[in-house]
Amino acid sequence: MAFLKNKLAVTIIVLSVSFLILIGISVKREKASIIENGAGATLNAVQGFSYKAGNVIKENLSFIFNFSKVKKENEELRAKNSELEQKALESDSLAKENTELREALNFKNQHSEYNYVGCDIIGKSGGNYLDGYIIDKGTKDNIKKGMVVVTARGLVGQVTSTASNWSVVQSISNENIAVSAMVESTNETSGILKGYKDADSKLLAKLYNLPEDSAIKKGDVILTSGYGNLYPKGIRIGQVVDVEEDKGKIMKNAVIEPYVDFNKLEEVLVIIPKDIRDIKY
Repeated sequence: MAFLKNKLAVTIIVLSVSFLILIGISVKREKASIIENGAGATLNAVQGFSYKAGNVIKENLSFIFNFSKVKKENEELRAKNSELEQKALESDSLAKENTELREALNFKNQHSEYNYVGCDIIGKSGGNYLDGYIIDKGTKDNIKKGMVVVTARGLVGQVTSTASNWSVVQSISNENIAVSAMVESTNETSGILKGYKDADSKLLAKLYNLPEDSAIKKGDVILTSGYGNLYPKGIRIGQVVDVEEDKGKIMKNAVIEPYVDFNKLEEVLVIIPKDIRDIKY
C-alpha cells in the first residue's frame, strides 16, 4: 500500500513539473499544442483522482482512529437514556401513588365515622377475579367476615373468609354478592345490585327490580343505600350505562359500570366499625 502511494506521488510530481515546463514554453503562444493539452488533461484527471482518493483515505482513517471514541460516546448516551427512562418510570409511579393516597385520605375524611385498614392484594382466590381476592390482613388486624371493602374510587365488595394474617374478599362483580343500592339523582332505594358480565365478558353489575316508572337513566350515579345493615350508606358503586325494561315483571333493570376496575386492583381499604364488637352498619 505504501509502495503504491509513493509511486502515485512520484507520478504526480513528474507530471506536475512537466506541465509547468509546458506552460512556461507556451506562455507566449495564444494556443497550447495538442501534446500540452493532452498532458494537462491527463494531469487534471490524475490530480482529481488523487484528491478524491486522498479524501476517502482520510475519512476512513479518521473513522478508524475515532471508532473507539464514538463507541464510548454511544455507550454513555445509551446509559444516560436508560437512566432517564428509569427516572421517568419512577416519577410516574410516585405520581400515581400520591394520587391514590390523596384519594384514600379524602375518602376517609368523608366517612370519618369508621376506621379503616389498608391492605395489599396478594393473590386471587381460585385463579379468577370472580372467585375473589386474597388480601394481606386478617383477624389479628381486627378484620372479620362480612366487613365491607372499598377503594377511594368506590365499593369493591365484602370479606367472605378470614385467617390470622390474610382474608378473602368477594367483589360486587360476583353475582353471589348482593348490594342494596340507590339512584343518587332520584333517591330511589328499591334496587338490588349483583355482578354481571356482558357479551364481551366485561366485569359489570346490574341493578334489578326497579319500578317500571323509575326515572333512572344513562349517566346516573349509583350508591349504596344502607338498607340491610351491611353496607354503609352513600358509598359510590358506579354509573348507569344502559337501562333495560322487563315487560314480563313490569320492572326496569340497569347495567352499571363500577368505578373500581377489578382487573387492576392492587390495594383496598377494609371498613372497620369503631365498635368492633358489632359489624352492623
